[in-house]
Amino acid sequence: MAKQYDILFRLIMLGDSGVGKTCMLRRFTESEFDPSHISTIGVDFKMKTVEIDGVKVRVQIWDTAGQERYQTITKQYYRRAQGIIFVYDITSKASFQHIAKWASDVDENALHKVQTILVGNKSDEEHRRKVTKDQGSKLAETYGMEFFETSASTSSNISESFLRVTELVLQAHKRDMDNLFGSLDDYLDKAAQEEENWSQDNDGNTRRTCTC
Repeated sequence: MAKQYDILFRLIMLGDSGVGKTCMLRRFTESEFDPSHISTIGVDFKMKTVEIDGVKVRVQIWDTAGQERYQTITKQYYRRAQGIIFVYDITSKASFQHIAKWASDVDENALHKVQTILVGNKSDEEHRRKVTKDQGSKLAETYGMEFFETSASTSSNISESFLRVTELVLQAHKRDMDNLFGSLDDYLDKAAQEEENWSQDNDGNTRRTCTC
């Protein structure tokens, strides 16, 4: 059977519980929105194949629990991530302030070359806004990240944010590939196989729940 993608990347979503990470993920991968707010247990993931610059990229997107008691579990996934999406809720000042903690955790545990973006979710709830767009933009600039405001409810900027972080990862890996000796096909095959093997080995360690 013909291979359906060229390379596989892993992205991780980080942020406080209740900021809408799962709703964003379901909107992107399934074009669905579930307003229920059941918290993620441990980690969950979904897959989607996208095409960027003629390359078919299979993205495995990990949705992590924001509660403190699960953070020891979720940190073990940081080192396997090529891209990280930091998410806060524009109606929650605390979730915005906690981005500093999440960024610090990434500095300690993730790969040095990991690509990151900052997302302020729930932009449809303008009447409840506690964090201005300018504040979000300035924080992203502080960390050298691109910034998006999104709404899982209306689908605003959902695809754009996921595709942008995937594009950043692809660009970074293309730079790495330019410095490699040997066949590009061999590199892509090896990278994809390593990711698939790791996913299969760890499949039994995750709890999959439909959450928000």
